[in-house]
Amino acid sequence: MTVKTIATPPRTGPARTLVMIGAGAAALTGAVLLSLVLGSKPTTPLEVWRVLTGDADGFTATVVESRYPRTVLGIVAGAALALSGTLMQGVTRNPLADPGLLGVNAGAAAAVVTATAVLGPTSVTATVWWALPGAVLAGLAAHAVGSRGGDGGMVRLVLAGAVVSAVLTAYVQALGLTFPDVFDSYRHWVVGSLAGRDFDVVASVLPVVAVGAALGLAVSGGLNALALGEEAAVATGANTAWVRSGGLVAATVLAAGATAAAGPIAFVGLAVPHVVRALVGVDFRVQVPFALLAGPTLLLVADVVARTVVRPTELMVGVVTAFVGAPVLLYAVRRMRETT
Repeated sequence: MTVKTIATPPRTGPARTLVMIGAGAAALTGAVLLSLVLGSKPTTPLEVWRVLTGDADGFTATVVESRYPRTVLGIVAGAALALSGTLMQGVTRNPLADPGLLGVNAGAAAAVVTATAVLGPTSVTATVWWALPGAVLAGLAAHAVGSRGGDGGMVRLVLAGAVVSAVLTAYVQALGLTFPDVFDSYRHWVVGSLAGRDFDVVASVLPVVAVGAALGLAVSGGLNALALGEEAAVATGANTAWVRSGGLVAATVLAAGATAAAGPIAFVGLAVPHVVRALVGVDFRVQVPFALLAGPTLLLVADVVARTVVRPTELMVGVVTAFVGAPVLLYAVRRMRETT
């Protein structure tokens, strides 16, 4: 079974590609500045500049410096989720695929609740070290069970991911109902948030995300051939087994790193690839680097909204991305209906 992709604009030329990449970099820079300036305690760009130059009072410096880790984490997690979603949709040729398709979110959640049940509530950094292997193992298990190559293999892979997610979700619910402390800890993690993380969390997942991004960049050219269909891709000389396996492993590792650090933030991996295709076209060699800019921009802007919309308290960023991503999902479904 082949899932038709959403109609996309024609491939853009080199000049337009450079312009769009430059615009994406500028947008990300603006999002970073907003993340440093805005929050539950508002500051001004001048105050942020004084903090950066060491000329601010102690209170303002503390406020601004507390935003550094969540801003960096927003960049890392946003890039990982966006690239993971782009790879997942390219490999499966399914515009509704997202990083959680292979049970990555469920694997991370299962590891977190298990650690909490055995060890009691743990720190954010300790949670990362539990969530990361759980997410990776769940994704690789789904890949091992369901991947056989070809479009039929993709259907089996998606079904295997659904089975892994269902089993692990049932396990999480059972532990949550049995141990109240587990549920209390899990309910804060499961929504997804950049708050309360420090640079130790970023350092824990950065090598994993870097490996996944490098692998994703390596297979991006092969995704163009894969988009033509299995037979056409083989005819062009593409190593489809390498492209599929490499893309899926990269998507799994990227999603695992982001989920372990920030929780299962919804819709970034689903929405960003659609925005990227609309802006830069169908060439995955352009989509992949642009996703690395668009993902952090979306996540940082969502985090700023989460910090300011109910000031002085905060929403979790996963709530905001859900509100943003839901309309994108409806739009994608409608476009699929029009093109099938």
